[in-house]
Amino acid sequence: MPKNTASASDLPKILKSGDLLIDVRTPAEFRSEHVAGAENLPLDKLNTEAFCQQHGKDSPVYILCHSGTRSGKAADRLATAGHENIVVVEGGTAAAIEAGVETEKGEQSISIERQVRIAAGSLVLLGTLAGWYLHPSLLLIPAFVGAGLAFSGITNTCGMALMLAKCPWNR
Repeated sequence: MPKNTASASDLPKILKSGDLLIDVRTPAEFRSEHVAGAENLPLDKLNTEAFCQQHGKDSPVYILCHSGTRSGKAADRLATAGHENIVVVEGGTAAAIEAGVETEKGEQSISIERQVRIAAGSLVLLGTLAGWYLHPSLLLIPAFVGAGLAFSGITNTCGMALMLAKCPWNR
């Protein structure tokens, strides 16, 4: 679906206008650092019908995440629900920080993207070592992780990120 976009450097003007800015990252990511004035509405908790009822279908809503992937998914879901005025902030919070937009910092956490890289790398390393030292069939572990990463890259979805987002430390 085509999406309208805005530059992260436009965020101060957007917030000053009173338009809604939602951050669809996990609560832990949001707590660690977010654009001042943004509201947290995690992608996995986004009820598009309720959102459209609460905010109307034509009020402007600006969406950001860490770098842009999840905000695009949120925009697609809102558009499917009938919302007509959706703008994705290009580059997300990372671009906002780089542009010098005011942020609020709190409890630091590891981003979902980093958690995925840590988990995938650990599984590949441990699976390879287990396959080498214990039994060759354990080499299926790194093969499965590699297939999952390839699938993630092709489809722009990540099952491991979805699972990690549900972990208690990301709530």
